Amino acid sequence: MYSTAFLDLPPLQAAAGEVHLPGSKSISNRVLLLAALSSGTTTVHDLLASDDTRVMLDALRQIGCTVDETAGSTVHITGLGGRAPQSPAQLFMGNAGTAMRPLTAALALLGGEFELAGVPRMHERPIGDLVDALRQLGCQIDYLGNEGYPPLRIAHAQGVPALALAEPIRVRGDVSSQFLTALLMALPLAAGTQAIVIEVVGELISKPYIAITLQLLSRFGIVVEHQNWQQFTIAAGSRYQSPGSIHVEADASSASYFIALGAITTSGSDQKGIKIQGVGLDSIQGDIRFVEAARAMGAVITGGPNWLHIERGAWPLQAIDLDCNHIPDAAMTLAVMALYAKGTTTLTNIASWRVKETDRIAAMATELRKLGATVEEGADFIRVIPPAQAADWNAASIHTYDDHRVAMCFSLAAFNPARLPVRIEDPKCVAKTFPDYFEALFSVAQVQTARIPVICIDGPTASGKGTVAAAVAQRLGYRFLDSGAMYRITALAALRAGLAIDTDHEARIATMAQTLPVRFEDGRVLLGSDDVTDAIRTEEAGMNASRVSALPAVRTALVDLQHSFQRLPGLVADGRDMGTVIFPEAPLKVYLTASAACRAERRYKQLISKGFSASIEDLRADLEARDARDSTRSVAPLKPAQDALVLDNSTLTIDEAVEQVLAWWQERQPFAVPAQG
Repeated sequence: MYSTAFLDLPPLQAAAGEVHLPGSKSISNRVLLLAALSSGTTTVHDLLASDDTRVMLDALRQIGCTVDETAGSTVHITGLGGRAPQSPAQLFMGNAGTAMRPLTAALALLGGEFELAGVPRMHERPIGDLVDALRQLGCQIDYLGNEGYPPLRIAHAQGVPALALAEPIRVRGDVSSQFLTALLMALPLAAGTQAIVIEVVGELISKPYIAITLQLLSRFGIVVEHQNWQQFTIAAGSRYQSPGSIHVEADASSASYFIALGAITTSGSDQKGIKIQGVGLDSIQGDIRFVEAARAMGAVITGGPNWLHIERGAWPLQAIDLDCNHIPDAAMTLAVMALYAKGTTTLTNIASWRVKETDRIAAMATELRKLGATVEEGADFIRVIPPAQAADWNAASIHTYDDHRVAMCFSLAAFNPARLPVRIEDPKCVAKTFPDYFEALFSVAQVQTARIPVICIDGPTASGKGTVAAAVAQRLGYRFLDSGAMYRITALAALRAGLAIDTDHEARIATMAQTLPVRFEDGRVLLGSDDVTDAIRTEEAGMNASRVSALPAVRTALVDLQHSFQRLPGLVADGRDMGTVIFPEAPLKVYLTASAACRAERRYKQLISKGFSASIEDLRADLEARDARDSTRSVAPLKPAQDALVLDNSTLTIDEAVEQVLAWWQERQPFAVPAQG
């Protein structure tokens, strides 16, 4: 997951390959709560790992459930089974409506003392209609802030009296289907001796999400009948019972981004289109009907049990006019697909967007306009007219409003015909449902290597270039290449393979060097799964690296290996010839230097801190001699690239040097709107 302040997506051209989707958020949190209310232990397979499920799991532990997460995406939940929940308890719900609403209803019926709160946006999301329905039953629920909104306090010792259940329980259906889902999941707790009837006031929105709830309830032994989605009857004698094990289907809403990707891109390789694993045409999730909308716009989609395959068909896409009540979350993706359509796309019956993680109608309209679209918004609709031609597109910095779906939707704008980059602010917000979304996108996205940005940071020994480059890469979410380590790693790998570092073994070492599985992660150097950070920092490793660098075939192989690090979303490379030899076309080249005296002092402090004795005078003399050798060598002599910016950091801290490099990089970006911290 990218946890940077922003993530810059270079212009992307094509896409092909296979994507494995994470589990559905809606199913995951429903299953967790149902397991918590049941007798027995439920094994949940393929559970989504996200912020929302983390919130639910933490809350279930607090109220007395046993939660075993030792098996990765498989979790074992031992439910309350009729026991009273542990209280008092203060539960943090983050921004997870799929946790806040159902837990509120369940705890209100079980009885006890609980406070439920979340992030500031959660305290702006209405819950009054659910609270009103629960108060009909005699539940004691107080608002701790604004009337009708979290945070809440539940405070009554027992569950609801049978008398309160004699009349139908009324709940509005036109604000959020989560209110009805919460009641449907909680009320079986009180249906021991009598049937319970829920009546929906007004039109029920998002019916497919209620269908998911009913199907999952049946898996846990609860039978609910409904009359035209307006009246729901929970059978008398209902009792939650664990099904033993249950699999979480992949998220159909998350599938929408890759369905759209297949619809708007061609394939630049032998692989054709996008294949999605984890959800199929027979999905129980309502958002699978996004397939119908994508087909209407021109996508060619086939599928089977647990898989979908998408290819671009009609181009440009066809504009649509669609009532989106049945796919409220996935419909956001249609608004971005509209950028690639011919004509005006109108999405209606989406009033629920206003009360989601953000006001999604306003958010989508604002960000679409940044890209060059003409947008009209209303109380329950959005109308999108795409840029008339490629020249009308804008490079844009997309504000994501702490809304995962905004971030994922607008990543698709990087495939624009103007070949402009797109900045996604706060990319980590995708953790709510799809923490590895951008990694999945990059795994199938295709782009000319030359369009993947590179920042080169060269300089003499002990100039701090490695530390600065690693920090810049971390801030941008880019890959990092320590070119100096490559020769040390090659020498180490050769010796481990029993190869002497000499001309007799040059060809074999060069062949091995072409495919060395090297990674730089969190300050560590990995060769395959082996951490070689310390092994390559010895004096002997340095001498072996010098012998390796003297073998021309190995140097050529390592140039190719270093080029392979230029992968999405970008690269920061440090060394002595990154800007002059390896990446001469890099858009930013920095030559980081410092006086020999300053570098000697830094090296002295470094050695002393590690317990080594040293002399500043000797270190300075050694550095000056090395500078002379490096600057006069026949192959790739140490010197600034002609277009490099020289940064003397003799009097700068590492942080100051990093900020200067980032400032130079930002000056080269086309975004009209600065990233919001």
